[in-house]
Amino acid sequence: MSAYKSDFLNILQERGFIHQMSDETALDALLARESVTAYIGYDPTASSLHVGHLMQIMLLHWFQKTGHQPISLMGGGTGMVGDPSFKEEARKLMTVDMIEDNIASIKRCFAQYLDYDSGPKGGARMINNAEWLRPLNYLEFLRDVGRHFSVNRMLSFDSVKTRLDREQSLSFLEFNYMILQAYDYVELNKRYDCRLQMGGSDQWGNIINGIDLGHRMGTPQLYALTAPLLTTSSGAKMGKSASGAVWLNADMLPVYDFWQYWRNTEDADVVRFLKLFTCLPMDEISRLAALGGSEVNEVKKILATEVTAMLHGRAAAEEAAETARKTFEEGAISDNLPTIAIASEELKAGIGLLSLFVRAGLAASNGEARRHVQGGAIRINDVAISDDKTVVDTGHINDDGVIKLSLGKKKHVLVRSQ
Repeated sequence: MSAYKSDFLNILQERGFIHQMSDETALDALLARESVTAYIGYDPTASSLHVGHLMQIMLLHWFQKTGHQPISLMGGGTGMVGDPSFKEEARKLMTVDMIEDNIASIKRCFAQYLDYDSGPKGGARMINNAEWLRPLNYLEFLRDVGRHFSVNRMLSFDSVKTRLDREQSLSFLEFNYMILQAYDYVELNKRYDCRLQMGGSDQWGNIINGIDLGHRMGTPQLYALTAPLLTTSSGAKMGKSASGAVWLNADMLPVYDFWQYWRNTEDADVVRFLKLFTCLPMDEISRLAALGGSEVNEVKKILATEVTAMLHGRAAAEEAAETARKTFEEGAISDNLPTIAIASEELKAGIGLLSLFVRAGLAASNGEARRHVQGGAIRINDVAISDDKTVVDTGHINDDGVIKLSLGKKKHVLVRSQ
């Protein structure tokens, strides 16, 4: 029997998306009764979102699939301040041009998950809060909005309290962030009849702030829904890998590397990730969950292909899966493996093994690369290398015209001379 009246909340519950909700019964009734508008905000701190954002993107995806209108709110205004929530130090300030460039780059990702052309109320919307934040008159804003905020209450929020308890500086600029985010909610309600804000569990205080401000400024009842912040079973933060962030834009992370990230999922996380990051029916996920032993590796491939297909398209996902199959099962070198080009003159002169692996993105530093050598994890053209002073040059180019760098069994990069 369904726990909720609304399709949206039932899907979220069975797939593991729900952490907290405000006024659960009233929100469920609203979602069951009419098409609702909801938003999630994204500050454009980089030119791509990463895997850590995928859970919130999937919230918007399911929201639209169940007949509602999602808004992906770009923080063109709030991005000039930076969210201080649970951060140890202030974000680096960005110029307006940097922010606009990042927003333009991020937009490409959302189109894979949301339909901006059709749907309730004309489809999903992508809105920039710079529309109302940048033109604000500071004195009017303080008088009309700032007066509704208690500094005592703001200091009690965990996101602020944690920073202060550690005696880490919190600038007045950052302190304003929660006021601006709350005001976003009021503006979105006024302009688009938005009634629900969603986000990660670390945003609960900020969202509740917006609901409270809306109440004080005369909006209808507003609602909050947060999803849990995910870590892997081993405690690693989602969105990070040994070589850095797992970006969603293909120009920042090759499709093959994205596929491989999901293929390397820990056994204990596979079923959970199938529920959260794919649209496979629950019956099919239950069938896959019952598989054991070596079959788990096949389920991981399904996970990797389904997640990659949603973001990069089915053809690109299947191409990545085939590249992996040929590389691992046949030992073949595929043109679809990540590749770096090095000037022929530089390669003739020779490059140190450690710095080459850093340039290839297989290690973050020479020290890390050296540890991989000592651990027997580094190979060139499938031959283990035990000397960290090895120099790689044109003599290492194989019959395929490349140098194959490998870290362990699953990470490979090709070096081409140009």
